[in-house]
Amino acid sequence: MKNAIIETERTIIRELVPTDGAGMFELDSNPNVHRYIERKPVESIEQSKKTIIAIRKQYAKIGVGRWAVELKETGKFIGWTGFKANGEPINDLSDYVDLGYRFIEDYWGKGYATETGIACPNYAFTHLPYEKIYGFADVNNGASNHILKKIGFKFENKFLWDETPHYCYSTARDSWLDEFGPKTSPTI
Repeated sequence: MKNAIIETERTIIRELVPTDGAGMFELDSNPNVHRYIERKPVESIEQSKKTIIAIRKQYAKIGVGRWAVELKETGKFIGWTGFKANGEPINDLSDYVDLGYRFIEDYWGKGYATETGIACPNYAFTHLPYEKIYGFADVNNGASNHILKKIGFKFENKFLWDETPHYCYSTARDSWLDEFGPKTSPTI
């Protein structure tokens, strides 16, 4: 395992590294992946490498960030999951952490977002000082909204983000650990 942070039944969650550039490009150059997010697909592997550099700076600054997800069996990069510390206000929130996930289209609908989406808050609430984690989804992104609810995030409100309606969800340490923590402790 290269720099494993969390191990789930089928995946290794680890830091993104420069050699993940090709996988990140495969992920973020697909317009279907970007259907419900504010960015446009990347057009070059250099853009993907810059994203990895920015994420690695967040690791250095606060110790967490978006993490690579690879298949345990093969080591193949299939996407990312994890946290982003946000200082810019969104939905009247500032200085908060959100859970995100993004997978290569071939791996959609196979339960990886749910599997890693449970493992990440479990890690955060047992190893990091966070008391509350947020998640956001475009109101039309049925899959992402379903996943956030399935992994214990509760609806807070509807808001506009870049003029697009989104739902805000959150989960708090105690309620999340009561529901998910004891049964799903990550391997570190």
